[in-house]
Amino acid sequence: MSLQILNTFLKTRIHLATNICRIAGGFAKQRREFASTSLFSSTSPSTSSSAAAVATYYSFDLSSASRRFKSTQPAAAAANKPPVWGSKKTKRNVRLNLKDIMSNPEIEEQLAPLRAAVQEQGNLVRELKANGAAEIDVKKAVAELKLRKKILEDKELELTPTVVTFDRSKMEDLLKRRFFYDQSFAIYGGITGQYDFGPMGCALKSNILSLWRQFFSLEEQMLEVDCSILTPEPVLKASGHVDRFADLMVKDVKTGECFRLDHLIKNALEKLSREKNATAELKAECEDICIKLDGMNKQEMADVLTKYQIKSPLTGNDLTEPIEFNLMFATQIGPTGLVKGFLRPETAQGIFVNFKRLLEFNQGKLPFAVAQIGNSFRNEISPRSGLIRVREFTMAEIEHFCDPTQKDHPKFELIAETEMTLYSACNQMDGKSAQKIRIGDAVKSGLVANETLGYYMARIHQFLLTIGIKPECLRFRQHMSNEMAHYACDCWDAECLTSYGWVECVGCADRSAYDLSQHMAATGVRLVAEKRLPAPKTVEVSEIVPNKQTLGKTFKKDAKAITDALAKLSLDDVKSVEQQLNEAKEYTLKTGEGAEFKLTPDTISVKHSTKTVHVEEIIPSVVEPSFGIGRIMYALLEQNFMCRDGDEQRCYFTLPSVVAPLKCSILPLSNNAEFQPYTRQLSSALTKAELSHKVDDSSGSIGRRYARTDEIAIPFGITVDFDTLKEPHTVTLRDRNSMKQVRVDINEVIDVVKDLSTGKMQWSQVLEKYPLFEQQEATTK
Repeated sequence: MSLQILNTFLKTRIHLATNICRIAGGFAKQRREFASTSLFSSTSPSTSSSAAAVATYYSFDLSSASRRFKSTQPAAAAANKPPVWGSKKTKRNVRLNLKDIMSNPEIEEQLAPLRAAVQEQGNLVRELKANGAAEIDVKKAVAELKLRKKILEDKELELTPTVVTFDRSKMEDLLKRRFFYDQSFAIYGGITGQYDFGPMGCALKSNILSLWRQFFSLEEQMLEVDCSILTPEPVLKASGHVDRFADLMVKDVKTGECFRLDHLIKNALEKLSREKNATAELKAECEDICIKLDGMNKQEMADVLTKYQIKSPLTGNDLTEPIEFNLMFATQIGPTGLVKGFLRPETAQGIFVNFKRLLEFNQGKLPFAVAQIGNSFRNEISPRSGLIRVREFTMAEIEHFCDPTQKDHPKFELIAETEMTLYSACNQMDGKSAQKIRIGDAVKSGLVANETLGYYMARIHQFLLTIGIKPECLRFRQHMSNEMAHYACDCWDAECLTSYGWVECVGCADRSAYDLSQHMAATGVRLVAEKRLPAPKTVEVSEIVPNKQTLGKTFKKDAKAITDALAKLSLDDVKSVEQQLNEAKEYTLKTGEGAEFKLTPDTISVKHSTKTVHVEEIIPSVVEPSFGIGRIMYALLEQNFMCRDGDEQRCYFTLPSVVAPLKCSILPLSNNAEFQPYTRQLSSALTKAELSHKVDDSSGSIGRRYARTDEIAIPFGITVDFDTLKEPHTVTLRDRNSMKQVRVDINEVIDVVKDLSTGKMQWSQVLEKYPLFEQQEATTK
């Protein structure tokens, strides 16, 4: 009886297994048919799918990344339009590569009127500024210039030939599934604008920063510091962040949803002016308000809200009165709560406040550079676009201190021939495209302000290309005069082209002596360097001499504060004190705490003398390259995301080996016990060679395991097979991008992988040196 039950059970299992295989075969067929739909079509998308349009339309949020499309019908059932993975996501295919289109006469003919319109408006802006026109007229002209520039850039992207497109939702799915990064606290619903890096994202970020240190800190012999994240309020008050980093916002009275006020008003008025019944007067009024928004105060914006009855764009609910919102995270330092501080919005201020000690460490010599890598924080009202706009981000910043009158660089000749794509302010205002030019010529012509700035721009260019940014998707855009800070001499942004449009990834600015001057004025500490004069010179010295006895009797406990305040006065201030003492017999001194003291000739006097000096004090200028590591990572991942020809479901990243999270994989052909000693031998040797690697001895076909390693961007794979067991012991070495394999001696393969990972050897050289291993690679995942 038990044998009959057993036979029945076995027959049932065989029947079920047969049915499962038949069903799986049907799904595999559908999958192959479905995968045949190319997502990298050369068909030009419509204007609305250009990168610039997507940048304003598409919101990147990993928590809402689409799941895999599961088809229940054969592809033939939809002959006209086969199902495409992620087809429910609008604007799925987005443009990436921007080629040089100036050489195409037909395209240039279509762009000519738009270029002329931009140039006309740019000339108007120049004319208004030259004639000292009213600020509102200049702002209005600049707003129109930006609009025309946007139309021109959108049209350029639309007309760009042979544009590569890719499916962003597909990449997001892979990044999340293989845990490159994901929203922080996802099991609690996630926090917008905050991301956690998984094993692969963490390794990729670490490799980028390691290469950054080698590229800049080591090669340029920089001093590296690691300063506190918690920053006292007076530091950021002096730097201008406390006053400058504030935005107005409003809240939905019922839901509490927050909106940045200027953006809300602009969007609401633009929508109002586009309505069919909008009069010409209303349109002009809305346009005028949009132009004036930057200069409006809190009450003026509140009046606009009331006048046009602007409601919440999401719910239609009423909004609160405008609230000032500082983009820095405020906190209290210490248990009393009396010391106000902030999480730093940038790493640079820690370097500036330590300038005096850094100069001493460098033996008082200029120029020198200081590097710092660390996290910064900005409490964005509306974080969006994934890693591009977040609340916590990693920065790698350099502050290069130099003599304001000598901004040449000793190593400039080494990079003078570097050809770069520069988008100058003049070209932007004249409606022209970015141009390729050698950095030496750009500095010589005055397009780039000085050699030091040009040197760092070229080094940034070299670094970004080394880590895998595509040269056709990289440009340096110069800030126009209305964008540039009042203290900056020149400023260029390294921008990478992504599906969100051109994204600023690195800023490179000549900040002059602004930061050191601000901190020196706030503290009275001399943040200066000494410059030896060619010959000694005699100078006149004027200083205030306090009568300490009289001062002490008159002001008692305030005498020290008065003495300290007098010591901080500049030479011009001293002259003013002397003049007021002579004319009015009295001088009113204001201290940093806001107190006022009236000083008379019996409490202070001004002494004049001369002295011979051999050095002069200078406040160094600062050239600052500032890298946004998260933005660089996103651009890098997007530009290196690929799918296999003939199998669009098999996706991978073509990251260069120098930054790839893992350098190599070890894959035994099967679970054969005889392979294990060789697997352990290879793993141990890779570890000793300091090469990160992954052993994948899991079940599944070798093709499936290759696909898994490709997904996490492992550039090389070592396969242990039955030929490894024979003399001489050999293994196969596989290249991720080409999928080609060669057979290498097991004792040589580690050195080959190391040379490939460090860039000392190219795969083409490996193909020439070692025999090709011919085997059909399975593509089923």
